Amino acid sequence: MVIDFNNLKINNLHSQTEFEKKVILFLEKWLSDSKTVEVQTSGSTGIPKIFEIEKNKMLNSARMTCDFLQLKENDEALLCLPVEYISGKMMLVRSYERKMRLMIAEPSLEPLKDIESEIDFCAMTPLQVENSLDKLHLVRNLIIGGASVSENLKKRISNLSTNVFETYGMSETLSHIALKQLTPKSEDYFTAFENVTISTDERGCLKIFAPNLNDEILQTNDLVDIKNGNQFKFLGRIDHVINSGGAKIFPEELEALVKKEISNEVVFLGIEDESLGQKLVLVIEGEESDQLVQKISHVQFTKKFHKPKKIMFIDQILRTPNGKVNRLELKKLINNNL
Repeated sequence: MVIDFNNLKINNLHSQTEFEKKVILFLEKWLSDSKTVEVQTSGSTGIPKIFEIEKNKMLNSARMTCDFLQLKENDEALLCLPVEYISGKMMLVRSYERKMRLMIAEPSLEPLKDIESEIDFCAMTPLQVENSLDKLHLVRNLIIGGASVSENLKKRISNLSTNVFETYGMSETLSHIALKQLTPKSEDYFTAFENVTISTDERGCLKIFAPNLNDEILQTNDLVDIKNGNQFKFLGRIDHVINSGGAKIFPEELEALVKKEISNEVVFLGIEDESLGQKLVLVIEGEESDQLVQKISHVQFTKKFHKPKKIMFIDQILRTPNGKVNRLELKKLINNNL
């Protein structure tokens, strides 16, 4: 199904799949007299919740992204994300705001599988990007969200001419409030959009004030390093910090380091330990391999206590429905297997 937002006639849209039915249902709600729509959080850091968001604020968010990427009327876009979450909903709103032509593809790990023509704009998760490398040249502007982009994936897309950006945001910020370019230029810091003010609290966690998107100052649990007032580097979530023998360990930093050496998905966890408080455990997705363990032993960890006390292999790392690693459930699973 292709939706031409330059000539949108909702009654002419006919769904052939359950996903297309969900898309049309959202558009009907979007075009209704209601000033709000429902959005569901991913549940990656807690219990999923549903809340109401003002349509005008979603339009503000759409304009910020479209203006930044210089998207225009009649551009070709692709929706390949679930519409239950803000990521999928905002692809529809951006297409509506900019009057683009939107192709609807069932969310899958290979969203570009049946795409043969060029696309001006698309949003994907890192897993979708990994499974679309042979066709990414067809996409002019790509934003990646839902999870951090691994060092291995950055290497694999480094030669692309496609404008690729990693996003920073959450449901409460109506998708992203900052972008970090990965190709053709490579950046270390996210740059916040115009009219977005960033700061940190006493813990070093990011605070966001984006009045065009949310009336409140949003307090995150994301530890960051801010420079130039509007740029920041993500260090890790404070609720993921592992306290091992009195030392604070940021798992996201270690994961990025390990992923420079191996392509497998990896997660560092702090498992309860009587003497250390928390024991550092590395979970690797895939079949057990002495070769991988050997590669891990050669990783140049900056501190001795960054080296995992135990390495475990798992067939599939647990994820939330929108593809994020579910650390809470994974930790429970690993605890039960130790």
